[in-house]
Amino acid sequence: MWERLGLLEEIRESWLVMNIECPPQMSCTYKFSRFKSAAKDMQNYRHNYPVDRPNLMFYVGEAPCLPDGIFIKEIHSHWWGNYDKLESVHTYIQWLFPLQEPGMNYQASILTKQEIKDFSQSNLAKQNLLRSYNLMLDFYGIELEDVTTGAVRRAENWLDRFDNLNRRTHNNLRITRILKCLGTLGYRHYQAPLVRFFLEETLVHGELPNVKESVLNYFVFAVLDKTERRQLLRFAYTNYTPKEEFVWCPVKIQKTWSWMQGEGPGSECDHDGSEDLIQVQVIDGSS
Repeated sequence: MWERLGLLEEIRESWLVMNIECPPQMSCTYKFSRFKSAAKDMQNYRHNYPVDRPNLMFYVGEAPCLPDGIFIKEIHSHWWGNYDKLESVHTYIQWLFPLQEPGMNYQASILTKQEIKDFSQSNLAKQNLLRSYNLMLDFYGIELEDVTTGAVRRAENWLDRFDNLNRRTHNNLRITRILKCLGTLGYRHYQAPLVRFFLEETLVHGELPNVKESVLNYFVFAVLDKTERRQLLRFAYTNYTPKEEFVWCPVKIQKTWSWMQGEGPGSECDHDGSEDLIQVQVIDGSS
C-alpha cells in the first residue's frame, strides 16, 4: 500500500509541476517564469530525472486522456457496449493501449521505459489494462474465457461484431496495437491465444476475409514468445490454402513440415535471421 501511495504522490507532484501557473495575485513576471523553470528542473533532480508519465497517470485515474478529457473509469463504465462510439472515436485507442511508438493521436504520449517499469509495480494499472482488453474484445465479438491463460472464444454477439470488424479494416491496426501493448505491459501470455483465435476464424472457419492478411502479416509476428510464434506459423501453414502461396515461412521449412505430416514441433521459422523468408510488404500503422 505504501508503495502505491508513494507512486501516486510522485505522479501528483509531477502533474502539479508540469502545470504550474502564475498566482492570481501577481502578474506573470520574468521572476515567476524563472521560478517555473527552476521548479521543473529541481523536481526532476529530486526524482533522479524521471520522464513524464502521462500514460501511467491516465491508467491509475489521475489524469484524463486527451483530447477527449475522459478518465479511464468513465471509458470502462460508460463505453462498454457503445459500439458506435468505440468505432467512430479514434483518439482513445492510443491511451488504452500505449506503445513505445507514435500513433494517429498527436495528443497521446509514447510509452516510456519508466512507465513500463511502473506499470509492472501497479496492480491498479494492470487491472485497468485487463478491463480495457475486455472492453475491446467485446467490441470485436470475443470474450475472455480464462483469465489465467488468456484463452478467448466467440461471444454471443460474434456474428454482428464480426461483420463490423470485417468491414471496418482500420480495426486491424487497432488489434495490432493491442497485441503489442499486451506484450509490453505484463500480459505477454495473452498474445498467442488471441492470435490463435484469429487464425482459426480466418483459416479454418473462413470468417473475416478482410482480416486474414493482417493476421498473417502482423498479428502472428507480434507474439514475443518465439516458441509460441513458431507454433502459430506451423498452424497457419497447415491450414492455409493454396500451400504454394504461403509466404510467411521459408520454403525449406514448409517442406519439412509437409514431410513430417504434423508430427513433432516445427523447425526455425521467424523473421529474425531468416534470409529465405519472403515478407509481404503491407503498410502498417497504429490507429
